[in-house]
Amino acid sequence: MTTLISTQALQLDTHDGFLFNEIAFTLRQGDRIGLIGHNGCGKSTLLGLLSGTREATSGTIHYARACRLQHVEQHLPAELASLSLYDALLAPVLDQPELHWRVDSLLAELGFDAETAQVPVHSLSGGQHTRLLLGRALLQEPNVLLLDEPSNHLDLPSLLWLEQFLLAWRGAFILVSHDQRLLDNVATRSWILRDSRLYDFDLPCGPALAALAEADMAAAARHAAEQKEIDRLAVSSTRLALWGKVYDNVGMARKAKSMQRRIDKLQDEQSFVSEGAPWRLSLRGKALAADQLLALDGLDVRAVPASPLLFHVGQLWLKSGDRIALLGANGSGKSSLLRLCWQAIQAQEERSDLRYHHAANIGYYDQSLKQLSDDADLSDALYPFAVQNEAARSQVARKQALISAGFPYTRHGQTVATLSGGERARLLFLGLSLASYHLLLLDEPSNHLDMQGKAELGQALRGFAGGCLLVSHDRDLIETACNRFWVVADGQLEEWPDAASAYARLSVEDWQALTPVPRVEHAFAVLADVDVQLERLCELEQLLAEDLARKPRHQKPASQQAWLAELERLSQVLGITS
Repeated sequence: MTTLISTQALQLDTHDGFLFNEIAFTLRQGDRIGLIGHNGCGKSTLLGLLSGTREATSGTIHYARACRLQHVEQHLPAELASLSLYDALLAPVLDQPELHWRVDSLLAELGFDAETAQVPVHSLSGGQHTRLLLGRALLQEPNVLLLDEPSNHLDLPSLLWLEQFLLAWRGAFILVSHDQRLLDNVATRSWILRDSRLYDFDLPCGPALAALAEADMAAAARHAAEQKEIDRLAVSSTRLALWGKVYDNVGMARKAKSMQRRIDKLQDEQSFVSEGAPWRLSLRGKALAADQLLALDGLDVRAVPASPLLFHVGQLWLKSGDRIALLGANGSGKSSLLRLCWQAIQAQEERSDLRYHHAANIGYYDQSLKQLSDDADLSDALYPFAVQNEAARSQVARKQALISAGFPYTRHGQTVATLSGGERARLLFLGLSLASYHLLLLDEPSNHLDMQGKAELGQALRGFAGGCLLVSHDRDLIETACNRFWVVADGQLEEWPDAASAYARLSVEDWQALTPVPRVEHAFAVLADVDVQLERLCELEQLLAEDLARKPRHQKPASQQAWLAELERLSQVLGITS
């Protein structure tokens, strides 16, 4: 395949050391790459280097003449907020009248109707923002997309739309995401950034992470064996040097120096072992012997008291051991329900439509992270949580907890206001882990977590002894952690027996409406030549055969369906019958 981008000895220095240390890679035509790594490892920075918005300290990046690259940034440019959706989409080609027709066709492809096209950008949902940013990039006719966490803050319908879009996209892409399900379904190759190095696997995300774990175990075993040999030689070298000195034996002293040179060489070449993550997420919880921790009975949920009704709750309840996923489209009122419950608990309000057990210790994770006082230093911010746990109340215990969570002692005097979103989330989770709760209300807790953090949160909730009400759009987290499923639909809160039926309930009114229009200009207008069509047909058959040859747990059914659908359409165009 044609090489579009290649790098050599790419290095970026920061005040904390190397962010990248002489990494090298090649991006080829048609590559579908998932870029994986913990928060702060440099994923967005790497995309910035490739797009030209950042500069490396050293090393080279080479672009082929055929490379047409577009960077789909994580956030909308501030200058677009006051524009209508249509004008924001038109802006990149405003001075190219010959491309204005594409704006109208893109609106339909991206799932926007004429009425939505006139809505101000600041009024759009997160999913609509993502589609707008993709549309602005597609107007430039790229063959490489750099996608920086496009799945962040998306609801399930929008996430499914993004997944289908990427499956239909025929160019190359590098996708930064912490959503393993999305990466497994759309990417065929994985780059893992860790320890300032880039690990390249010709595998989807899940198998790539498993392969990296196996490589880590092998490296640790090699390192241990090498260290054993180094220790043996060190003992011999020390003994020879001592004997050479005691007996004034030049030969022994020379052998000791020679042995030391061998030790130095072995140490220089010793197998690298990753330091791993600085902190593991955990949650303390305990069961409360009660029939109900929280009960909803005839509750009307509104964003604020005087605003329109979002949805109505009949009779639903939650007890210890219940881990409930609260699902629905963005704007449906899920966060409003959690805020309503928390406000009633904080005010110790007595009401017939919302009841909670007064002996329950209840914790709340607010997705806006406003529970942490901006003016407090890191240790003081933890006090309201630590006070509930006698072992964590002292300042020394809190400082030790901060250090174990990756906040060095020199940063403890910082105020919460100076932290990044990811760091604030880590600090809030650290606070929740210091306390011990009977019930947790979690509003989008995975928004700022990396993939390892999400996996740890899922396992922590799975083993949580108390009850939990979780708002999330992360399918892996939902399916790992939850055993009950509530769905906001048609102005009602309904319970469904499993995740699959809950997703299906959402799909009836939301997902089908967001199914993307087939990308004619990329899929077939480009394939007008019969030879090119036949080449694509062979490529699809090879992709399908290679995927089917993998072990079932490593296969990608969603990709297989997309390839089969394109094979069928190409066969019809070429007049090939089975």
